[in-house]
Amino acid sequence: MAEGAVSANRLELLQIADAVAREKSIDKTVVLAAMEDAIQRAAKSRYGAENEIRAEIDPKSGEMRLNRLLLVVEKVENEATEISLAEANRRNPAATLGDYIAEPLPPIEFGRIAAQNAKQVIVQKVRDAERERMYDEYKDRIGEIVHGSVKRVEYGNVIVDLGRGEGIVRRDETLPRETFRPGDRIRAYVYDVRREQRGPQIFLSRTHPEFMARLFGQEVPEIYDGVVEVVSVARDPGSRAKIAVRSKDGSIDPVGACVGMRGSRVQAVVNELQGEKIDIIPWSADVASFVVAALAPADVTKVVLDEEAERIEVVVPDEQLSLAIGRRGQNVRLASQLTGWDIDIMTEAEESERRQKEFAQRTQRFIEALDVDEMLAQLLASEGFDTVEEVAYVDLNDIASIEGLDEQTAEELQTRARDYLDRLSAEQDARRKELGVDDALGEIAGVTKAMLVALGEAGIKTVEDLADCATDDLVGWTERKQNETTRHKGALSDLDIPAAEAEAIIMAARRHLGWIGEEESAAEGEPEAANA
Repeated sequence: MAEGAVSANRLELLQIADAVAREKSIDKTVVLAAMEDAIQRAAKSRYGAENEIRAEIDPKSGEMRLNRLLLVVEKVENEATEISLAEANRRNPAATLGDYIAEPLPPIEFGRIAAQNAKQVIVQKVRDAERERMYDEYKDRIGEIVHGSVKRVEYGNVIVDLGRGEGIVRRDETLPRETFRPGDRIRAYVYDVRREQRGPQIFLSRTHPEFMARLFGQEVPEIYDGVVEVVSVARDPGSRAKIAVRSKDGSIDPVGACVGMRGSRVQAVVNELQGEKIDIIPWSADVASFVVAALAPADVTKVVLDEEAERIEVVVPDEQLSLAIGRRGQNVRLASQLTGWDIDIMTEAEESERRQKEFAQRTQRFIEALDVDEMLAQLLASEGFDTVEEVAYVDLNDIASIEGLDEQTAEELQTRARDYLDRLSAEQDARRKELGVDDALGEIAGVTKAMLVALGEAGIKTVEDLADCATDDLVGWTERKQNETTRHKGALSDLDIPAAEAEAIIMAARRHLGWIGEEESAAEGEPEAANA
């Protein structure tokens, strides 16, 4: 009878482990390990916490064995955990120092408190295993769209039941004017999975740009098959979006594939995103063409690229300005996000005014530097001369060939230009000394007198100061926050020094001090270039 009861208990133990493993979708061995841990704790409270006790449950028969582990030592200091070598050899002749001897213990009877403690241990262990399983399952699903049902809504945050996990759509990750009730079906993008104190957190989003890209992937077979690629997405969630696509097959129109027959494909995405308007734009390797397309529906008459600063100036007809900018700057902001370039928009009238202003500035520069009348200064400016240096060092024939000028006049202009540059150089040298800039700084390759003055005014007065700089410290940097771009000036910003040139100057200073060798310059320069 007693044996029958024991067998039933063994069988029951395995059945419980099976049921828990199935219900929680975790490995049965994890549940048995949790049970073993609970039994070990109960046995320690029964036999004394100082004992090293191990419980084992046979996964096939359900039989439970309880052993006390004793360390084989030369001299016993703690009888609860140690056994002498002589005593150990009597039990097992093969025992040596450092081995463990297992001493069987009688099964324990669980009292009410011990049983309660054991239950808590098992529940906690199973919960930990369940959380680990959930984390392992979802950490590899970042970047996917998941389906679920709304469990509850807390302070605008939507808790989503994903079947084998629970996700959260925070209030700022839901679309404006979008409301959910418990039981509603929901689709969202997994953008992060993190281990946290209360278990893994699965963060979902309906405003993430990649959510739209994945929705198009579900609606457009060409994207799913990899023939059409979504290059970039810019969204003003719930209001408007721009998506750039390209085709790897010349016979397939990427925009047409995304729009679908009578707009059916794009309309499915629009409906999921609560009516968000979507502009589908063909991607182009030519930045100017891409920016022009991104600013649709506005017409563009002219573009000017500044590749160094990744900035582009766009000229539009006067009546198209508000359309190009969009309501609250939405159109140009989305186009900038889509292309990754800063976009300055101006009308044809503004551009004409700016050209005239620049022409007037060049003319005035020549009048003051060369001591010539306005007509001659305008003649030089209109022929493409921009700086006094160009006039001073260009081939003499380039000036003499200008209509209305002869060789004698060209020589006089060059002489005056060089005299002006010599005076300017002397003034800059005096200012540099006044600022306390070291002479050694002027010996660094690439550093001009104008740079010495600018560096001195920025507090960079020694070779060590220059070597300590990053490229951004010299040329400035652009910072983007909440779709707003802020330009921070560097020490040489007013001189329009390219980032590569500034980086070369810093490297020359480091070599001059012996901080780096020739072969290290290239490797050191890479992070500087990245910063720039």
